[in-house]
Amino acid sequence: MKRTQRLELTLGLSLLAAALLAPRAAANVTLPAIFSDHMVLQADTSVPVWGWAEPGEKVTVSIAGQTKICTTGADGKWMVKLGKLKCGETATMTVKGNNTLTINDVLVGEVWLGSGQSNMAMTVNRAKDFDQEKAAANLPKIRHFRESSGAAPTPQEKCSGKWELCNPDTVGSFSATAYFFGRELHRKLGAPVGLINSSVGGTPVEAWTSLLAQKDFPELKPLFESWEKKQATWDPEKAKATYQKQLAAFKEAVKKAKADGSKTRRPPRAPVEPRLDAWKPGNLFNGKIAPLVPYAIRGAIWYQGESNAGQGHLYYLQLSTMVKDWRARWGQGDFPFAWVQLPNFHAAQKEAVEETGWTLVREGMLKTLELPNTGMAITTDIGEADDIHPKDKQTVGKRLAMWALADVYKQKGVASSGPMACAHKINGDEVTITFKHADGGLVVKIGESLVTPRVDSPNVWPEGLGGFGTIRGFAVAGADKKWHRAAAKIIGNTVVVKSPEVKQPAAVRYAWADNPDCNLFNRAGIPASPFRTDDWPVAEPQPQPKRRR
Repeated sequence: MKRTQRLELTLGLSLLAAALLAPRAAANVTLPAIFSDHMVLQADTSVPVWGWAEPGEKVTVSIAGQTKICTTGADGKWMVKLGKLKCGETATMTVKGNNTLTINDVLVGEVWLGSGQSNMAMTVNRAKDFDQEKAAANLPKIRHFRESSGAAPTPQEKCSGKWELCNPDTVGSFSATAYFFGRELHRKLGAPVGLINSSVGGTPVEAWTSLLAQKDFPELKPLFESWEKKQATWDPEKAKATYQKQLAAFKEAVKKAKADGSKTRRPPRAPVEPRLDAWKPGNLFNGKIAPLVPYAIRGAIWYQGESNAGQGHLYYLQLSTMVKDWRARWGQGDFPFAWVQLPNFHAAQKEAVEETGWTLVREGMLKTLELPNTGMAITTDIGEADDIHPKDKQTVGKRLAMWALADVYKQKGVASSGPMACAHKINGDEVTITFKHADGGLVVKIGESLVTPRVDSPNVWPEGLGGFGTIRGFAVAGADKKWHRAAAKIIGNTVVVKSPEVKQPAAVRYAWADNPDCNLFNRAGIPASPFRTDDWPVAEPQPQPKRRR
């Protein structure tokens, strides 16, 4: 070996030895993005705080007179659990390891997770009366955290986003449904409110549920097989070429639309490998829910279902599975969980009954109320026939808040729901339906007025049913399964229905259409939920809605 080579080898070995013997730089303690300035911590419960640091490192968390100490595990993770914090407190949190992190302007109050597709993602600046809402939004004790991570094929640990205080400059970007829900809670409870918004437009419920929780249901096997087929046949070059053709056609359509003043359609979606697709079962859970677990929350609100309308008969299974999955992962027991029943949409109802996927999604939502500590905002009166994104999110948020105030916070005198059918009895040619949540009494809405029709009014059983009666929305069928509009009358918390075309009724349906012609309410001003007393197979002619960004 030449002298020069020996020197180089000796020098290299010396440098390697020095590197191995040198003390390793300690890793800084870090936190998930949700633990940051202006955050809201849940009051009156144990609050987990977690992060990452050097294995074996001692980590100290201090806030509001509490100090908790733990040691980082071999995987670099650590967690402490704070004792109950008092609602309304303002505090500073410090997290100390090899370095020190300080989190300022921390409030203790009520924390709610809002999730779903575009109607949860829809922002306040797209809701009705935005100028007035903006001017009235100086509410710094309401804070909003938008989870901005993407989908992922495996569960992720780290989330993205930041907390923002509510003021006229920021409120426009808040989730409208979550904001109006949170604002009502803030007004009635006087507590700080933290809103975590994790939502993506156009997405199906199966993307928000962990794969582990849903993969073994035989009813969902075709769904998983379809994704396996997509992955097996994935050709990136072919997908790119198809996209380029679609994009060129879209650009031409835009030019034409500008020339004739018509609306433009949405641009095509860039191709994504199926295993990475945000719509693939589990992928949004992995990327946008798993990183939030186990941040302490009071409960969750959900606005989704449009993208599952083509498979509405599965929605009860899918929604109930998701609720149970999230609850199990948070480990907070059966924490409160409510959803928005799909509003009226599409063309106005013409037939006595119109069987569609939307009606089945609504029914799946109604059935899921069998789970404990759940609620539902009924919205069949505030949708828009030609817009899948109705602008009246104020009423949506308020109805969700009414449920929370009544059932979660146990406030007296607040209606938690609209009327819901709970029993029925057939007697001759009449069917009597009993309702729960008939708060203040069952009424009909005529124009903007809530009216209790007189039982002896000639309009209740109109001659020949030509006017369909004062109470609209009911239909009856005999064993032949042919539906006819039914007249109806209110007696206490029941509604009696009949039709001259059906001498021996077998079933009743109410508001059974995408955009139902119905007007049964309670005195609290909340409409009755669509329902049916039969379990006859329902066709789903409506195709699944197109994806929305």
